[in-house]
Amino acid sequence: MLDVSHVTKRYGKVTACDDVSFHLEPGSVTVLLGPNGAGKSTIMKAVIGFLRYQGDITVGGYANKTVEARKILGYIPEMPSLYPNLTVAEHMEFLARAYKLSDYKGRIDALFERFELTDKRKKFGDELSKGMQQKLNICLGLLPEPELLLLDEPMIGLDPHAIKELKSAIEEMRAQGRTLLVSTHIIDSVDMLWDRALIMQGGRIRANVGRAELEETGETLEQLFFRVTEGETGGEPEERLEALPEEGQA
Repeated sequence: MLDVSHVTKRYGKVTACDDVSFHLEPGSVTVLLGPNGAGKSTIMKAVIGFLRYQGDITVGGYANKTVEARKILGYIPEMPSLYPNLTVAEHMEFLARAYKLSDYKGRIDALFERFELTDKRKKFGDELSKGMQQKLNICLGLLPEPELLLLDEPMIGLDPHAIKELKSAIEEMRAQGRTLLVSTHIIDSVDMLWDRALIMQGGRIRANVGRAELEETGETLEQLFFRVTEGETGGEPEERLEALPEEGQA
């Protein structure tokens, strides 16, 4: 569903992403982990088409910046970007019309109920608390039901109920055959959700491992993360990762 091949992004002399490559299978949930400044948001923005970069990215076989790719690609950014002069309901209506959705009003009602926004329908974007803005941000990302959805730090600022509902929504989308890439630096927020984990550090993918592969090693995702990013067992990350099975190998 998503192929990222040898993607490099530089800001002047700073290399934010350095020869990044990975593949996401359809109907899977992949978590993108890494400390702050690892390059997670940069690669997400490259996939969504917000940045210029070197390399190739395809979505469902289409170049990511084509109309065909944009029809099946969704994005929930880390920071909500709302219109101050639109109400909560008008934000959803605007998006539905932009995507030319049909029979969407019932889905809007269901999302508002799920994320406790029903009584905020007439509130303007700048009248919402940060947590409520994030809930609306999530509803806007879920409304079009994209085949591939990118979520950048989606649980920051959410209350426990909203976190529970978002996790349930992610599991439902996976069951429907949709593909998700969830970027976060809070490991325990996604520990039970993932099928594959990518760990970034210094703009590079330092680990790419499936859940079954990791379970065979007896290591937890948290242990792998700190081993890779902090070198708790010694040696360079690339050397230590040679012990992990490659994708597709038993």
